[in-house]
This record gives sequence, structure tokens and C-alpha cells, in this order.
Amino acid sequence: MEWVKAIQILRAGRRPGVLVTVMSVRGHAPRAAGAKMVVAADNVWATVGGGNLEALAVERSRAMIADGASVPEELTAALSDKAPYQHGVQCCGGEVRLLLEPLPVVPSVAIFGVGHVGLELARILARHDIELHLVDSRPDQLTVDRLAVLDDAIAQVHVHNVPVLPELVVGELPPGTHALIMTHDHAEDAALCDAAIRNEALATIGLIGSSAKWARFQRKLAEDGNTPEAIARITTPIGIPSVTGKEPAVIAVGVAAWLLELFTAERRPASAHREAKA
Repeated sequence: MEWVKAIQILRAGRRPGVLVTVMSVRGHAPRAAGAKMVVAADNVWATVGGGNLEALAVERSRAMIADGASVPEELTAALSDKAPYQHGVQCCGGEVRLLLEPLPVVPSVAIFGVGHVGLELARILARHDIELHLVDSRPDQLTVDRLAVLDDAIAQVHVHNVPVLPELVVGELPPGTHALIMTHDHAEDAALCDAAIRNEALATIGLIGSSAKWARFQRKLAEDGNTPEAIARITTPIGIPSVTGKEPAVIAVGVAAWLLELFTAERRPASAHREAKA
């Protein structure tokens, strides 16, 4: 189906869109209930009937995309030469109800280090509609058997086994990715932090570890030429402060909750962001 392929194209390209569905028809109309089309800011796939009906749907869909809408809307159009129209007359004689469902760009998370905490965190995040990147320099951490706990994942899981220079993956991540650094090797963590703060397209950078580790990293990052503002992009510790405990599953729950707060903020309509800044 063309509309299914369109959704896949938008998701792969991390572009927002709107799925338009004919909910019901009274009288005569170009398409029956169930017909669908997908609208992007610069393209349309499939059709719900053409003419004024479809033009209105495209116009409203693009306004929803521009506003960052996250709530579906209904649109009713009368197909009569006596009904108000903006994009040409349709005189089929019926009435069509459309459902406009936002297709947002889903969050993207990269976990660098799929050890005890990383795997527990991946298990939680995999239950959400996100792009989940798992990166590790140790092949034994990314075996099919070990990652079998993610077989029923809702998330799109991307596995990156990078035995040499895992920091190169940082430059390949989608814009807006939340990067979490929690490898087995502090030297690897330091290299990843340096690569991450040089990538301005990342949404957030989180580092797991003690205050002593962070103090050493700050000195090293500064010695490598990073500005205080760049170093400040790294959040450490990560997680919800009220969730305490050192068990991997407990740490993972706290970090996942912190990320879900970030996802919620990202989904807020653009108008809400504007009001917050006013």
C-alpha cells in the first residue's frame, strides 16, 4: 500500500507527517471509508478523493506539522456546490469526515555500552516507540542470545558492534539523538564525551559515573580544547534524583524516567514552547 510505504519513508528520514483517513461518508463521495493518504511538508502520497476535500486536508495537515501537533483532529467537508469551498467546487452531494493523525518524528536514543546497566535500560526503552541505537566495542555484549530480551521490542533497534573507535558512531547518529555514555572503559567514555560535545546535532549527552570520574573528565576535555560551554552540555549524574540505588535495574529505571521527561518536553506543541518563552 502506498500510504504504508510513505510512513516508512518518513520514519526512515526522521520527518514528520500526517495520516489522513476517511472515517465516514454520507451520500456520494470520491472515496469510501477507510481510504488513506499521507501528507508531509513537501509531499503527498495516495489520495482521499482529490479536489477541495483533499486540498483542505493537505492544508490542515501541513499546519499541524508546522505547529508540532500531537493530537488527532477531525475534519468534515460537504461535497456540494452550495457548501463553502476554497480550492474548487465538488458537487458529489455527500459529506465526508476525515481523521488527521500526526506522525511525529520519534525520539532517538543511543546507548554507548551495553553492559549490565545498558542492557537493563535497553529493555525498558525498547517498550517505547523510539529509535534505539546500541553501541559497544565488545562483540560478546551484542550477541543474538544476549539481545534476545529485545525480540519483542516496539522500538526500532539498531545494533552497532564497533570494536575499534566506537566514538565514530557519534557522527552517524540522527539529529536530535539523546546519547548515553556508560561503557566498561573510562578511556572509551572520555573519547565518547569528546566526540559527543563536538556534535552539535545531539539533543542531550548523559554520562554515568562518580563525581571523581567527572572531575577528571572535565580536566581532560578542557585540555583537549573544549570550551566550558561545550563541556557543560554533558549531564552527569543522569536519572531521577529521587530514584536511588546502585543495582543496574534501579539505575536503568531512573535513567529511563529522566529520558521520558525529555521526550514529553519534545512532544509539546510549538505553540506551548512559544508561550513558555513569552
